[in-house]
Amino acid sequence: MAKQFPGITPAQQDFIRRQRIFFTASAAATGRVNVSPRGTDMLRVLGPNAILYLDLTGSGNETAAHLRATGRLTIMFCAFEGAPMILRLYGAGRVLRRGGPDYARLLAAEYGGAEPLGARQMVWLDIDLVQTSCGFGVPLFDYAGERPTLARWAEAKEAQEGLEAYRRQKNTHSIEGLPTGLFEEDPVPAG
Repeated sequence: MAKQFPGITPAQQDFIRRQRIFFTASAAATGRVNVSPRGTDMLRVLGPNAILYLDLTGSGNETAAHLRATGRLTIMFCAFEGAPMILRLYGAGRVLRRGGPDYARLLAAEYGGAEPLGARQMVWLDIDLVQTSCGFGVPLFDYAGERPTLARWAEAKEAQEGLEAYRRQKNTHSIEGLPTGLFEEDPVPAG
């Protein structure tokens, strides 16, 4: 059944590399819990206690708002093919603002300096607990490929009104009104 670890083991890192999707879960002190699926192509394991993903523009920015409010983040992987397993990474997350020094350094080091169209921010997780569980109830699925829709949407949005205008309209606050801190002029909370 469930086993706990202080960090990602080499076998768990291999498991993560084989996955095509992961889920993030975040919440503020009150209000809704957000769960979002993400493709693993933008995910990087930086060590046993750190993971990073380059976050692409979407219709909301709940994770950023929740990290700004509480810092709590869980990332979950589950096997949809092969041996069953669920892997959860618990810890404190933070957003690295696009254009900032940490973002630029990690973009160069982890993504070859290539920023995909639609890049919004990076999310860093300092892991304090890794937990595995059986995953026996997770159904088997066959991987059919990546969807090109988000890239086409970002290209069209950039050609029309621009991604930054869209982000300013849709990504600066959570659905409950919490600020995301997406832009430099947004103040960083004390603490």
